[in-house]
Amino acid sequence: MPDFDIAIIGGGINGTGLARDAAGRGLRVLLVESNDLGSGTSSASSKLIHGGLRYLEKYAFRLVREALGEREVLLRMAPHIIRPMRFMLPPLPGMRAPLLLRFGLFLYDKLAPRNLLPPSRTVDLTHNAMGQPLQRLFRYGFEYSDCWVDDSRLVVLTAMDAVARGADVRTHTRCVRVERREDWELVLNRRGRRETATARVLVNAAGPWIGEVAETVIRQPLKAPVRLIKGSHIVVRRRFEHDAGYIFQAKDGRVVFALPFADEFTLIGTTDENFVGDLKSPAPSPGEITYLCDVVNQYFRERVTPDELVWSFSGVRALYDDGSKRPEDVTRDYELVLDRKKDLAPLLTVYGGKITTHRKLAEAAMVKLGVFFKTLPQPWTAGSSLPGGDFPADGFYALVGETIGRWPFLSEPHARRLVRAYGTRVERTLGEAQSMDDLGPRFTGDLTGAELRYLVEHEWAETAEDVLYRRSKFGLKATPDERIAINQFIVSLAAPKTF
Repeated sequence: MPDFDIAIIGGGINGTGLARDAAGRGLRVLLVESNDLGSGTSSASSKLIHGGLRYLEKYAFRLVREALGEREVLLRMAPHIIRPMRFMLPPLPGMRAPLLLRFGLFLYDKLAPRNLLPPSRTVDLTHNAMGQPLQRLFRYGFEYSDCWVDDSRLVVLTAMDAVARGADVRTHTRCVRVERREDWELVLNRRGRRETATARVLVNAAGPWIGEVAETVIRQPLKAPVRLIKGSHIVVRRRFEHDAGYIFQAKDGRVVFALPFADEFTLIGTTDENFVGDLKSPAPSPGEITYLCDVVNQYFRERVTPDELVWSFSGVRALYDDGSKRPEDVTRDYELVLDRKKDLAPLLTVYGGKITTHRKLAEAAMVKLGVFFKTLPQPWTAGSSLPGGDFPADGFYALVGETIGRWPFLSEPHARRLVRAYGTRVERTLGEAQSMDDLGPRFTGDLTGAELRYLVEHEWAETAEDVLYRRSKFGLKATPDERIAINQFIVSLAAPKTF
């Protein structure tokens, strides 16, 4: 009998989502990730849970409908790391006709269940806060709803819940070779230490590395072609005071988002370019940075220039190659390719997918894999909560109030950040503290020793980068000395992890 029912290579949102679903149905699951959880494409998204308004032009109605349905499911599942956001779409002369935009939003509303989010509407920008940062030529615009998400925390919380349901999640563990027989035998390497494991089914969910895993680890080519597409983002100082986002039309027919980010900044993205290069370090090209600046400068009064970037990042999507000529036209839908051979263990390869549809992707994967197991419980994740998300979708500010009431030494911004990150599990970082001093040293902003210890012991954080850019966004302001201090504190924590 193999050690595991399913072994998954890849600790992004697709891999962790599948691990959580399978573990919740009673299967023995192993997930291995060669780096930190969500350290690839899953932490380099536009930070949105959305239906994909522009996909309506591609007639991808099934994808849009599914994504819009998931929008509210995920908001109920994790109302701490996911929140509603209103978006402004100002029509620019020479682009899509205003009537066409309004019809598209009407259709967007109709495809959505919309039990929690308000519908679209036309807004007079001359007397609205969303009009303040825009050039004066914009007299009106169209407002609609989607959701913002802390993408890297979504991955970590999904993995935590998978572990709580029995999954074995191993980070910084590389699968170096597999042998395919009646079961799979995996040879693993964790920082020089060799391990082996066996599994009934193997899932290649390595994102942009699926081709590399197929060639060098599984040692057989992909059954279907993959198209690597890079999307880049830039972060600049805050361009507007309100908490809504913008969606801007570009001259090439694409759209660019400008979103409030980490309190003091604005996130701008994304691009679509074919990717060829080192997957370990994708980065925006000068052309991409200029492109994003040029698009938003058609709309904002205050110009954005490449020399003022606070941060930039790129993610590479592993999309199913449908033969489209332009990168932006390649389908964003997921594709699950099952390789089954007589007397050999099955292999499932995951192409594409969006953060918004990761839960549905996992359910679809379980349908394909269910034939290899005698009986499986029915899908269960739709009505579930992620760790810390067991409170009403509209209960965030009430939970902030409760947190301040219990720990009155917290400032309102500090309490809000903690609840946004940990939800009802905030007590695990604060414990019985009676003052800020009880939380230990402060490293950067309001990041304390108590919180850092929690991240190391419960959320797989092993380096300052894990903490500053994936468990939080303190990296936007942390000094080199603060980074060194965080790394030193992590090294000093000798206590074993207790997931």
